[in-house]
Amino acid sequence: MYRTTEDSRIQISELMKPSHANFGGKIHGGYILSLMDNIAFACASKHSRSYCVTASVNKVNFLNPIEVGELVTMKASVNYVGKSSMVVGIRVESENIRTGKVKHCNSSYFTMVAIGEDGKTVTVPGLILTNKLAAKRFIKSIIRKESDSKRSEDLENLYKNLDQHLEQLKNHRVKINFK
Repeated sequence: MYRTTEDSRIQISELMKPSHANFGGKIHGGYILSLMDNIAFACASKHSRSYCVTASVNKVNFLNPIEVGELVTMKASVNYVGKSSMVVGIRVESENIRTGKVKHCNSSYFTMVAIGEDGKTVTVPGLILTNKLAAKRFIKSIIRKESDSKRSEDLENLYKNLDQHLEQLKNHRVKINFK
């Protein structure tokens, strides 16, 4: 079975209230992450028709602060599918409802895994790519996955061979004081 990216696309909007603000008066990043996790779940579950869990979140950069009183809109779509996993791309924008000015606040990629009633992973439908943007997003997910695997391998190598990497510290603000 295959589904298009449009079949699972979701968009939500929410007005930001003072109760969502941090001590600096901006909307708390943790609150935004929680909303992002919710839309990733909804998008992945809609695609897979299964309960889904978050396996990982790939880099969240907060590009612009979100103000109290702004309307936050999140757009999500399945960008990639594996056997039981899906990469959900999320774009977060905020709009000043008085001026109409819209700003891009962040984008991120959530890897979600479909789970069956028995608690085991289930196979998800494939993805029908209906335009070049969808193909680009799928390919970018493959590249990110390969890059993440290489990074994990490099970090594991560091732990196994620390002495070979200590020279990298000489140009940083650190003192080595091993006992």
